[in-house]
Amino acid sequence: MTQLSPPFPAGNPDERELLLSWLGFLRGAVLRKIDGLSDDDARWTPDGQLISLLGIVNHLTKLEWRWIDGAMRGEQTSRDQSEFYPDAELTVAGAVRAYRDRAVATDEYVRSTSLYQPCREGGRTDLRWVMLHLINETARHAGHADSTRELLDGVVGE
Repeated sequence: MTQLSPPFPAGNPDERELLLSWLGFLRGAVLRKIDGLSDDDARWTPDGQLISLLGIVNHLTKLEWRWIDGAMRGEQTSRDQSEFYPDAELTVAGAVRAYRDRAVATDEYVRSTSLYQPCREGGRTDLRWVMLHLINETARHAGHADSTRELLDGVVGE
């Protein structure tokens, strides 16, 4: 399960666990930025620009779902701009719970599947590529979350 503060990834000769440790660490960075915020504060954006912290968590949850359940498992998924701008029904607690649940599902799939397993959708990539893509996307949004939180209330740190 993804913790709020997983340890900084160490070297690991097991490539799968190395990739999972980096993804887990970055998920923790995102979760630390939304931790302690009210639902209203989690929806804040600077001058109405960018994506809110709630939108980031919701987007990353959907991103993992699309790549693991969709591209890798071949299940029907969808993409919609509304994931970046969640409606009033999504709370911080609900978004964090969904992100943690998705992390568990992703990690279980990765641990049970060859890194060489090709995507069922898209065809030219495999699970290794998907993992690197998830790490890249999560890192980009963790930086975005860091900036948004600092602009919101001055909280800085990893």
